[in-house]
Amino acid sequence: MIPNAVSRAFIVPLGAAALMLGLSSDLQAAPSTEANTIVLENFHFAPTSLTVTAGTTVSWQNLDGEPHTVVSSDGLFRSAGLDQNDVFTFKFDTPGTYKFLCSIHPHMMGTIVVK
Repeated sequence: MIPNAVSRAFIVPLGAAALMLGLSSDLQAAPSTEANTIVLENFHFAPTSLTVTAGTTVSWQNLDGEPHTVVSSDGLFRSAGLDQNDVFTFKFDTPGTYKFLCSIHPHMMGTIVVK
């Protein structure tokens, strides 16, 4: 067994190096702060509405411990079940309003407006 002082000396720099390299951790993931990303958290989409320009790719990231899906009401896109930290992306090429929901939890709804 490694003494505490020695283990801390190795763990902290390795953890810092992983953060600097953008490597993921088995610890709780931080919510995405990237533009055009919708997070699924606490059984809600956030934000519930997003406006983008045509040609933009939107990402949905599930931060809940329960699976969710992202399904458009017009059948244009449908994700597989997203487990915790999974991401689904879709590129919106055509202007319009696109409503979506989680097919597992249909009270979870949102809208993408493409200009």
